[in-house]
Amino acid sequence: MKIENINPRWFKFSVLFLFMCLSHESHVCFAVDTISTNQSLSGNQTIVSAGGVFELGFFRSGNSFNYYIGTWYKKVSRFTPVWIANREKPVHDIYSSVLKISDGNLVLFNESRVPIWSTNVSSGPAISSSVVAVLLDDGNLVLRDGLNSISSTILWQSFDHPTDTWLPGSKLRFNKRTNQSQRIISWRSHDDPAPGLYSLEIDPVEANHIVMVWNRSRPYWTSGAWDQQTMSFSLVPEMRMASLSNSTYNFIYFSEENESYFLYYFYNSSTTAKLFMDVSGQLQQMSWLEDMEQWMVQFSQPRQQCGVYALCGAFGSCNEIGLPFCSCLRGFHPKSETNWNLSDFSDGCERTTRLQCEEDPNFVTGKTDKFLESPNVKLPERAQAMSVGSMLECESACLEYCNCTAYAYDSDGCRIWMTELLDLQQYSGDTSDGRTIYIRLAASEFRSSSNNNGIIIGAVAGGVGLVLCLVIFAILRWRRRRMINPTVEGSLLAFGYRDLQSATKNFSEKLGGGGFGSVFKGRLPDSSIIAVKQLEGISQGEKQFRSEVSTIGTVQHVNLVRLRGFCSEGMRKLLVYDYMPNGSLDAHLFLEDNSKPLAWKTRYQIALGTARGLTYLHEKCRDCIIHCDIKPENILLDAELCPKVADFGLAKLIGREFSRVLTTMRGTRGYIAPEWISGVAITAKADVYSYGMMLFEIVSGRRNSEQNEEGKVGFFPTSVARAITQDGDVLSLLDPGLNEDAPVDEISRICKVACWCVQDDETHRPSMGQVVQILEGVLDVNVPPVPRSLLVLANNTEHIIFFTESSSSPSSQTPSNSSNASS
Repeated sequence: MKIENINPRWFKFSVLFLFMCLSHESHVCFAVDTISTNQSLSGNQTIVSAGGVFELGFFRSGNSFNYYIGTWYKKVSRFTPVWIANREKPVHDIYSSVLKISDGNLVLFNESRVPIWSTNVSSGPAISSSVVAVLLDDGNLVLRDGLNSISSTILWQSFDHPTDTWLPGSKLRFNKRTNQSQRIISWRSHDDPAPGLYSLEIDPVEANHIVMVWNRSRPYWTSGAWDQQTMSFSLVPEMRMASLSNSTYNFIYFSEENESYFLYYFYNSSTTAKLFMDVSGQLQQMSWLEDMEQWMVQFSQPRQQCGVYALCGAFGSCNEIGLPFCSCLRGFHPKSETNWNLSDFSDGCERTTRLQCEEDPNFVTGKTDKFLESPNVKLPERAQAMSVGSMLECESACLEYCNCTAYAYDSDGCRIWMTELLDLQQYSGDTSDGRTIYIRLAASEFRSSSNNNGIIIGAVAGGVGLVLCLVIFAILRWRRRRMINPTVEGSLLAFGYRDLQSATKNFSEKLGGGGFGSVFKGRLPDSSIIAVKQLEGISQGEKQFRSEVSTIGTVQHVNLVRLRGFCSEGMRKLLVYDYMPNGSLDAHLFLEDNSKPLAWKTRYQIALGTARGLTYLHEKCRDCIIHCDIKPENILLDAELCPKVADFGLAKLIGREFSRVLTTMRGTRGYIAPEWISGVAITAKADVYSYGMMLFEIVSGRRNSEQNEEGKVGFFPTSVARAITQDGDVLSLLDPGLNEDAPVDEISRICKVACWCVQDDETHRPSMGQVVQILEGVLDVNVPPVPRSLLVLANNTEHIIFFTESSSSPSSQTPSNSSNASS
């Protein structure tokens, strides 16, 4: 392409960037970093910032045929746009569309030569001939009145018009004169960069707060107040902790006469990182890891995905357990299956069957409609209170209005909803926040077509049943108090030693044992089965022990074993847990007979559930809980084979420190992270290492190190590393008992995750939260480098023997004799 009237001062820079331009896979640079009045950009032409950090040009979004003008990272191998000019008005033919300087503005003309986007600067004819657009190394596209960056005036800049990304060095502003806040707005979906429902902005009422807002109207998250002394937000401790521990970035707040604003920057200018509003409604801080070739989420807010307001749209329900997070209520289906499959839930759900009053306005209102009971949910907003005396009257009040969609009746009285139901959340476990809502559906949505008389009869029968249950409960409680009389401390029961001795038949049925003590099966007088752990090595005083146990008792998650109570009498310290009927994971993995192996789907769900449990311990608890002994023996399975992490919190209970290496270091051989013996502080990444080692065993169905018939030692993680880095046959890594009955992509994904988890440098390991996102399919995972320790083990037989001598053999890893390392 011929470019006329090129300024000579820029010619030598054009030569300098020629190789970089030609090496780009899909774009061709026609200038260094500038569009001037005699130039235009179309097709696959781009400009690149002077340092080669950012690139600007046309790009296509997803699988659509829509094209946009935007800026993306030049040196990041994964295409990542950070700013888009025409996010609401795409073009379809980039060779007929053009971006150029016109009348002192940068203007985008579509294929019909109609201007669809402009910088809209009233520049005037005096400077219009010298206006240029320059892409800077910080990602800012500036329009100025000359090439000289020092003397020229900036007429417009993209930093003042962000899309979904807040780049380092750019300001998030609040205009005090207009009372308007600048917004960082999410994409509509992963394939559609049009403005979505979620935005980040400065709170117009409290200008030192940052808030997230749904639909430009309803705040659903706040950072809390900015504290100038601690240089942090009151409700985002992660940001201050990261800043203090790593000294990587700094947030700054300024309040001036006409505006207030936040900005942040990284101390290391070579750091590639950003804050952006994800389509999920979460603000995510992401850093680019070059060696992993992947964006890694450092933290996200709100912490829980269901904390995003109205994530699932009208008549959609959010659930943190399982993917997708959103589902339509019974009797409803997605309004747009296409958008729903793209994780764009904003359209919500609509009725599968219309209500009778909607079909026939003259019909007696609501006579054939019924209500679906939905317990343990977060109730929607915008309810109307009704003055009634019973649940039946509350239901009747809702039936009086055709547009009444639901009702609730509890200690707060009767409430009805006359609008679409928004922000419904299904809680997964017992919680005091859970309420019951009754959702109106057409009678045909129910199997039975019984009328209101049936409802009344059911209510009466239910009342009688409730009375009987209360009587039975009172009898059982009376018997319980006669035979075993634990007191209640917080949410836990305090048992007497003799009571537990009786419940376990003098500790006769041993379930297993490990570094913290032995476990015995017991039965309480109410016939519930328990697991009683006799703790060993406890030197804490009574008060401190009860305090630590009380803390453990507050930690509850579907993938954590529930602590029911404890016993503390002198030197006797015992913990009482729920009994897990399917035992520990190792009994189902390392089969010595012809027992049926765990199906791959079950193994994958066990790996995912375990990761969720560890994520809760590391990231969701008030104080991070490091487990220190992740292994198959400490993953218990309930009746439905749902995994439950056991023994969490016990490391601290026996007085272990993580700030240095102690002679009391514990952890099962073969799963211990290398930093335990390196003298550095122990972090949650030690659990990540152990989890990765366990993943290898979940895949293979055997111990990581085994001796074959010829007496040679094999180390399975090395085989995995070779297979995934050399495009080997991953099916060959699978437990032979499964007969290759497993998706190759899932095997490959879990093997890659395992290799990332066991990296020698803990900073290269993902967090457990990132592991969950990868296993859920939310994040992609690239081929990891082979850890040096695995290479050593693969090339040096003596090292392999040393490692396996440090590992527990299958015979020593039985539940009743779990071997532990000490140094």
